[in-house]
Amino acid sequence: MTEKPGPAAVPLHFVVKTRLIELLDRLGEGAALPPERSLAKDFGVSRWTMRQAIRELTADGRLRARQGQGTFVATPKLIQPLALVSYTEALRAQGHEPSREVVGFDQIPADAVLASQLGIAEGDAIHRLERVLLADGQPIGLETTYLAVARFPTLKQVLRPTGSLYRCLTDDLGVRFGEGEEVVETVIATPREAELLKATQSLPMLLLNRISRDTDGQTIEAVRSLFRGDRVGFRATLRP
Repeated sequence: MTEKPGPAAVPLHFVVKTRLIELLDRLGEGAALPPERSLAKDFGVSRWTMRQAIRELTADGRLRARQGQGTFVATPKLIQPLALVSYTEALRAQGHEPSREVVGFDQIPADAVLASQLGIAEGDAIHRLERVLLADGQPIGLETTYLAVARFPTLKQVLRPTGSLYRCLTDDLGVRFGEGEEVVETVIATPREAELLKATQSLPMLLLNRISRDTDGQTIEAVRSLFRGDRVGFRATLRP
């Protein structure tokens, strides 16, 4: 009778990571992490193993490295609802101050994909609004929104580019949001995206692609939002 193999051994760096999490909870938010060499000695492991555990906790958003200062216990992730709500209102509800930096606001011809998403003809003019999303002055996301110029010809005149697009559409242009479809996946940032988000390309990113429709079923916008995986999480309410 062949003996069944036992469970695989738990990687040492994972054990160290679990113990480090307990240490972070004791240290508290904003506290400096002891030097890597000191931690490795206290835990009885190699510096390579300790470095691997710290690297994973940084990617998970539990630690934050500051250039020339060290590594610190990070603030909790911002939890964004997967719903048709304003980014501004969602962040303020959590006690954070939202803001935006405009990367670009122009008009381009719709390619085949965007034309299909917006319900217009290929080549029709669309607004492209690209902005870095910030929380308390720190970049957490890069959002690109596409809207048909034919439907929103006055958008550039009424929208304050650093303000809430959702509020502008509802309050100034009379749009009534009805429903949306959103797809979430993990991706690797391009060099440009990583630079705008002040991140490295090795940092996990969450990509959301959303189509929003009004109460008549007409498409309002197509949105591509890229978020830092170490700073943002998402919550959805599920019902049967």
